[in-house]
Amino acid sequence: MKTGKKNYIVSIILGVFAIAFILPLLYALYTSFLKLSDIDKLVGIKNWTLESYLKFWKDPNYNIPRWFFNTVLMTGITIAGNVVINSMAGYALAKLNFPGKNLVFFIIVATMTIPYQIILIPVYVTMAKLGWLNTVASVTVPYLYQCIFVFMMKQFFSGIPNELLEAARIDGLTKVGVFFRIMLPLSKPGIISMIILNFTSTWNAYLVPSTMLNNKDSYVLIVGLNSVKDQFFDRTNVIMAGVVLITLPVVILFLIFQKQYIEGVATSGLKG
Repeated sequence: MKTGKKNYIVSIILGVFAIAFILPLLYALYTSFLKLSDIDKLVGIKNWTLESYLKFWKDPNYNIPRWFFNTVLMTGITIAGNVVINSMAGYALAKLNFPGKNLVFFIIVATMTIPYQIILIPVYVTMAKLGWLNTVASVTVPYLYQCIFVFMMKQFFSGIPNELLEAARIDGLTKVGVFFRIMLPLSKPGIISMIILNFTSTWNAYLVPSTMLNNKDSYVLIVGLNSVKDQFFDRTNVIMAGVVLITLPVVILFLIFQKQYIEGVATSGLKG
């Protein structure tokens, strides 16, 4: 089979998969603009309405601005912590020599196999004893480090030639200086990949926030909107409006940084 024909077939297959994945989002977006009487009907744009979205903003039982702020705060703190801590850990494991380095890396890889549900109760008890329940600390502090991102950054840093680091040290840079002035700028694709993955997992996280937060004012978006689902289970348009509010930021972020994300994921699997 000729290369051109093979690429054409692959493109068709990928296109079919892309359509299959995007259809649920398009359905949610379309349905969120419909009146309840128009659900499961094909109607023109002139019949669309913002009624479902206005329901969230006008109903005093659903403090969407507060939930949105809580979600942004939780996601921002978690991402910042992961970028700093995981990058430093990955740099140390990839480029520095210290006793027990291989053992530390083995433990990090081993913890990736442990389901989070196993440690959720100990984390909850710890948060309760610290008095952090219903605070942003309970959904951020335990998750400032994530072993999967340490592994990813370690693999990424391993692909950077050691000669570059040695040249920087000859020029007088310390190990800290090498990290901030050499390693971080070169690791931009890896960091963007980590940000996107961390943003997606944190923004859409339900298990941990629903466990740690039981005060309506401390809800994050997905927990608050889940209560909307329970009350408006028979109003598909309202539920779909909630789905759009949760999903849209993730889609926008990925569309903006998709090139760097793909490059980072590909590069993190290489070793120098």
